Amino acid sequence: MNSREDKLQAFGRLLDIMDDLRAKCPWDKKQTMDSLRHLTIEETYELCDAILDDDMEEVKKELGDILLHIVFYAKIGSEKKAFDIADVLTGICEKLIFRHPHIYGDVEVQDEEEVKRNWEKLKLKEKGERASVLEGVPGSLPALVKAVRMQDKVRGVGFDWSNKKDVWAKVKEELEEFEVEVEKGNTDEMEAEYGDLLFSLVNYSRHLDINPEDALERTNKKFRARFQAMETLIYADEKSLSDMTLAEMDLYWEKVKKQMKT
Repeated sequence: MNSREDKLQAFGRLLDIMDDLRAKCPWDKKQTMDSLRHLTIEETYELCDAILDDDMEEVKKELGDILLHIVFYAKIGSEKKAFDIADVLTGICEKLIFRHPHIYGDVEVQDEEEVKRNWEKLKLKEKGERASVLEGVPGSLPALVKAVRMQDKVRGVGFDWSNKKDVWAKVKEELEEFEVEVEKGNTDEMEAEYGDLLFSLVNYSRHLDINPEDALERTNKKFRARFQAMETLIYADEKSLSDMTLAEMDLYWEKVKKQMKT
């Protein structure tokens, strides 16, 4: 692996390249924080894909892309005389030291859960007594991810179920309430109760140490692979999906499931 000197030299090289690009490249000179924002989101999702695929080479590449964006934002910040990359790095260093008193102070912790609780309490202390625990959850997050983050946040200050059986009972309660509204046929109430059901399922997944986003993405990938394999079989038989009945497609679907299991 690279030495500390090699790592610092590589980071310095990236800063020098960014200075050159910002001064000389027409595209790079034109960019703003707002124009980069959607690209940063895209790069973050590409990193997530690489992590889920356990592809270390792609993870390395995508981390480089995200690091480039961080340096780009810092360069724009320095041009606005608002902050530079040193301010960014100093800020995160100070934050990490403050939020890890069990490492850099005399606080003692027993386990990971106590570290997380202390983290949330220290965040509130940074923001002031009246700050909301949920302030750090971006409103633009996808709904499923947002549900996980909000539940994690309130758990950090002790607002959480202590028994997973009680959480599962809540899931069943929400399912029953949803079924009642389905019987009534009220779309607005069905949507509200369905949201409550999803939220309770997310909560239960946390208590089982399952990431619901990862679980759903795993199922998405499985469904995609099966459906595309089904399409391949159908086309090999010179048939068209648009001309087939659901029962006919189901025969191919079951065939694919058996093939993939073996």
